Amino acid sequence: MNIAFSPCPNDTFVFHALVHGLVPGAPEFDVTYADIDITNGLAARHEGPEILKISYAALPWVLDHYDLIPCGGALGRGCGPLVLVKEEGQVSPEMLTGKKVAVPSERSTAYLLFRLWAAQNVPGGIGQIVIMPFDQIMPAVKAGEIDAGLVIHEARFTYQNYGLNLLADMGNWWEEDTGLPIPLGAIIAKKSMDIESITSWIRSSVAYAWEFPESSRGYVMQHASELSHDVAQQHINLYVNEFTADLGQAGYEAVVSLLTRAAKEGLVPDRDYASLLHASVK
Repeated sequence: MNIAFSPCPNDTFVFHALVHGLVPGAPEFDVTYADIDITNGLAARHEGPEILKISYAALPWVLDHYDLIPCGGALGRGCGPLVLVKEEGQVSPEMLTGKKVAVPSERSTAYLLFRLWAAQNVPGGIGQIVIMPFDQIMPAVKAGEIDAGLVIHEARFTYQNYGLNLLADMGNWWEEDTGLPIPLGAIIAKKSMDIESITSWIRSSVAYAWEFPESSRGYVMQHASELSHDVAQQHINLYVNEFTADLGQAGYEAVVSLLTRAAKEGLVPDRDYASLLHASVK
C-alpha cells in the first residue's frame, strides 16, 4: 500500500511503526515523503497514494473522493502559526494594513487562520499576499523583502535567531475566539479503501510510538533535516497529542468551525461541513 506524509518529526514519529512492519495485520507500505503542498495537490487531483497527510484547509476540495481518518493527524493547543515582523518594540495588527505578507501556502490552515484573524484585526486589509516556501519566509522578512511573514513548523522555536519579533500568534487568537484546538494536518484515505482497518492500523502506530519513543528516534532524525534532537522533540511534543490518537468531539468541532468560517469569508467552497465530516468520521 502507498502512503505519503511529510518528513517532519511529528509525522515520522507517528508513522514509524506502521511503515516498519511493527503493526500487526498491516500491509507493507511504500512511503513518499513530501511537503504538505505536494500532498494537497495530489489529493485535489485524486492522484497518488491511497493514504495521505494533507492540510485540513485542503479538505473541501477532496471530500468527494477521500474519507477523513479520525486519527494520526495534527491538532492541538499552543501550536498555531505566527506572524513575524522585523520591527522592534511595540507592534500591532494595524501595521499590516496595505502591507506585503508572505505565507507558505493558500491551502493551509495557517493561511485560513491568518485571513480570518486579519478580517477581524487589520483595518483596511492586507495589501498583498505572497506565496513563499516556508523556509524562505524568515530570511525574507529579515532582509526587508516583505513586511511580515506567516511561519509554521519549527520556525516558532527559531525565529528569534533571525532577529524577528512576534506580531501575533494565530493559535492563541483561534483558541481565545473559539475555545477549540487548532486543526492543522489531516490524514485521508481513498473512499475505496477499508477505512476501518486503516484507522485501526494508524491508531496502533500512534500507540506504539508513545509506548516505545526511543524506537523511532533514528528514523525521526534521519528525516529531520538540520534540526537538533531537542528541537525535533519539541516538535513532537507540540503536535502529537490526544487528538492524534482520536479526533474526538472537540477535534471534529474545530475542523467544522474552521471550514465553516472560511466558507463565509469566501476562502473555501461553501458546503455543509458538519454533515460531510460527520459521515466521514462516524
